[in-house]
Amino acid sequence: MESWLQVATIVGANLGLFLWAVRQSRSDYLHCQRSIETFKDAMLKESKDFHGRLCAIEERNKGK
Repeated sequence: MESWLQVATIVGANLGLFLWAVRQSRSDYLHCQRSIETFKDAMLKESKDFHGRLCAIEERNKGK
């Protein structure tokens, strides 16, 4: 009877470890996605700002 208790303990521990790893993996994935989205939004904002400044310079130099 003792051996079945050991088997059940080992199986339960492995199952718990597996579930924890899956949860951590999902958490890491979501963190990376948020970082990528933040970076993408910052790059888009900077690109629009640069384009606006470039258009202003072209308008200023158009009459010369």
